[in-house]
Amino acid sequence: MRDVSTVKRTNQLVVVGAGVIGSAVAWHAATSGWSVVVVGPEPAGTSSSWVAGGMLAPVAEAWPGEEISLRLGSASLESWPAFASAVSVAAGGTADRAPGGALLSAEGGLLVGVDGADRADLERLARYLAARGREVTALSGREARSLEPSLGPAVRHGLHVPGDLAVDNRRLLWALRAAARSAGAVFDTGWLAEEARGGRVLLRRATRNGPADPPPPGLPRTEDGERETRECDVVVLAAGAWSSRLHPRLGQLIRPVKGEVVRLAATPGSLPPPRRTVRGSVRGRTAYLVPRDGGRLVVGASQRENGFDTSVTAGAVRELLTDAGTLVPALDEYEITETIAGLRPGSPDNVPLVGPLEPGLLVASGHHRNGFLLTPVTVELVGRLLGLAGAAFTSPSTDTDELLSATDPARFTTPTGTDHVGEGQ
Repeated sequence: MRDVSTVKRTNQLVVVGAGVIGSAVAWHAATSGWSVVVVGPEPAGTSSSWVAGGMLAPVAEAWPGEEISLRLGSASLESWPAFASAVSVAAGGTADRAPGGALLSAEGGLLVGVDGADRADLERLARYLAARGREVTALSGREARSLEPSLGPAVRHGLHVPGDLAVDNRRLLWALRAAARSAGAVFDTGWLAEEARGGRVLLRRATRNGPADPPPPGLPRTEDGERETRECDVVVLAAGAWSSRLHPRLGQLIRPVKGEVVRLAATPGSLPPPRRTVRGSVRGRTAYLVPRDGGRLVVGASQRENGFDTSVTAGAVRELLTDAGTLVPALDEYEITETIAGLRPGSPDNVPLVGPLEPGLLVASGHHRNGFLLTPVTVELVGRLLGLAGAAFTSPSTDTDELLSATDPARFTTPTGTDHVGEGQ
């Protein structure tokens, strides 16, 4: 693994991507004295950072065989409370409340199932986690309903995961941008990246009334001829699913995975939503319910690989509402406030790519459904590669060397220097 920290430079950084990873990297680098410019549209529409449910649940998301993902997620989760406090303060709030409200919910999570197959899966997961010292408690349906009275009678089994957290994704995005700007970072959102290479980014001006040739779905149109090359010491490529189009090595390593989400709000007289994040299995499909303050709820998420398609389909919305309603019947009375689809950046092994692609170019993408969960640890890893001091919010137990090795893009490179995707990945 090559480090960029020893390159002679003037500490100029361009971050490609204004989502949660890019904004957090920009904030950390700016507070460490770097001159930082972030390029790319602000998260909205089909950005995975804008669509995300905000689950911070490495235990609930764990599965036998995904050891690296569990280690990454657990290390990052340990850093989340301090990370959220630092962002809140830097954005102009207090340690426990950013402007606009608290970022984190620490109510924990519930995994629930409705039939015998679900119970077998939960028992298998509980054994796997217990063997690794993770705190989970098996529950009957009645015990699960005692914790969350809104759960319906179809819920027969559960696991209580008290250590899981959740974050208000949109509130965090605002706070990160405010914190980064306060530290001196510049968000130049009028440009789209066309190519990222070592120490330079080819940009194209974004406009709302460009030519007929459309950009990737969800991004504004551009005018031909308005191009610019930004030069710097280091580029950090954190453009989510669109990273695959910006460097030739990422074409086979990063792929878009569509996720559709429904946002709901309790109506007068309806039961309030669960206080904890609920992740349930219904007829072989997984649904999650992530509460927000004010009686709001995020229900997600479908998982389909249809390229850069971001349409919201009737079938996906029907499945999400049916499955969520099986778990929490009171949702039938809730108002639908938004349906939206975003593109998660998947990788061949479901582990992110964090590391050098060439001298002067780092990638931080491929986080799939765990972009928010892995933000603190990704910031620490990128900071290490930039030669920055360890972030104050990073958990002391984080093994940076081990995690850099696990996320290094070079794991997909053959001895001849060509990229490969392993069999079955």
